[in-house]
Amino acid sequence: MTCQQVVELVTSYLEGTMAADERARFEEHLVLCDGCDRYVRQIRRTIDLIGEVDEESLSPSTRDRLLDAFADWNRPGA
Repeated sequence: MTCQQVVELVTSYLEGTMAADERARFEEHLVLCDGCDRYVRQIRRTIDLIGEVDEESLSPSTRDRLLDAFADWNRPGA
C-alpha cells in the first residue's frame, strides 16, 4: 500500500468499513511508515476534538466551499 492510498482510505479505516485483508495491508503500512502513522493519529485526534460534522450544521457557503475543494479529489491527474 502506498502513502497516497493510506490518505484516500483513512476514513474507511477509522470507520471500520474496510475489508479485513485491506485493513491488514493498511496497518502493515502504518508500522513501516512513520509519516502515515503520524497522519492517522492526527486525523483520530482531530475527530476526537471536533467530533462529527453533519451537513445540516454547515452554512450553505461552507458546504459549497467544501464541495469545491474536494470536487477533483478522485479524478486522475487532478
